[in-house]
Amino acid sequence: MKKHYDWLIVGAGFTGAILAERLSSQMGKRCLVIDSRDHIAGNAFDTRNEAGILFHQYGPHIFHTNAPSVVEYLSNFTTWRPYEHRVVGFVDNRLIPIPFNLTSLEILFPKMEADRLKGLLIGAYGMEQKVPILKMRQSSIQGIRDLASFIYDKVFYGYTTKQWGLEPEELSPSVTARVPVHISYDDRYFQDRFQEMPAEGYTKMFERILLNREGVDVSLGTSFLDIGGQVSYDNMIFSGAIDEFFSYSLGELPYRSLRFDFQTYQQHRHQPAGQVNYPVSEDFTRISEMNYLTGEFSNCTTVAVEYPQSHVPGSTVPYYPIPRDQNQELHNRYVALAAKEAKNITFCGRLGDYKYYNMDQAVARALSVFQQIAANPT
Repeated sequence: MKKHYDWLIVGAGFTGAILAERLSSQMGKRCLVIDSRDHIAGNAFDTRNEAGILFHQYGPHIFHTNAPSVVEYLSNFTTWRPYEHRVVGFVDNRLIPIPFNLTSLEILFPKMEADRLKGLLIGAYGMEQKVPILKMRQSSIQGIRDLASFIYDKVFYGYTTKQWGLEPEELSPSVTARVPVHISYDDRYFQDRFQEMPAEGYTKMFERILLNREGVDVSLGTSFLDIGGQVSYDNMIFSGAIDEFFSYSLGELPYRSLRFDFQTYQQHRHQPAGQVNYPVSEDFTRISEMNYLTGEFSNCTTVAVEYPQSHVPGSTVPYYPIPRDQNQELHNRYVALAAKEAKNITFCGRLGDYKYYNMDQAVARALSVFQQIAANPT
């Protein structure tokens, strides 16, 4: 006889784990969480390598948010370690703060020219403002347009084309706005109110959310295609790729993937900051140093060299939905198909929603989905 569940939850990342915890603890629902990988925590998974270094297997995950509700929820499962992320970029053989800011300006330009340009920026936009580079290029002030072209060529263009495989103008403004020019001397990469990392790492936090929880079973190394005949369920949460669920019947939604080259060095620190970007030189986009992110300090350190690449279904991990109008239109067609043919299935998460969520946004979305379910119980 098949084991019956109230909810089958596909994916053990933020979306699946949080919804399993909420459905079981708040509504008494019986949940089965499956994941095709051999671990929980999705792309936030961290573990120790042969050198004993805690590293982020799927690239750097830096937690930051302005949402108190997200912090309040996750604080039930972790303590926090303060961490303010700083990024420098290798530009004209010098390291400058990224996003480009007033410190960057003063490093790259002679003092008189830097002062002139700084005056133009402050006069046009004010201090502590973040201005998308594409907006600066449209300024009516020649000096700002010239500076914007310099930043575009030296900092923005090469990194963006490597990251996305597209020209910046081909992408949604929501992507290009993620790395603005910051008219400030604040060298932090983020200015969010809450900037801390799980003190014991992400996997430990997920273990507390998901494992040994009454009403929740977890099956790893389990594909959605394999589980159908083994259990029965009333409803489903699907946090995987919505086009994959429907066997790409309307066409493939494009994603960007990543390849990582992890290198360990016999030294306390290898870089001057947690992340060094290479906008123009090199085939890779950035190098992230794990000991900065985790706060650990030892005689060796591990870095992740990051190479963006196209996603090939079945061969690579889909990291980033590519926000373009035509892709959103295709996703909308899949949503309409789901509403017609999959009424007991909720699609959500970065892949299910086809949205470029930060971690805190993924948490907020999962909590919002739970509230919708709780308000309309089946």
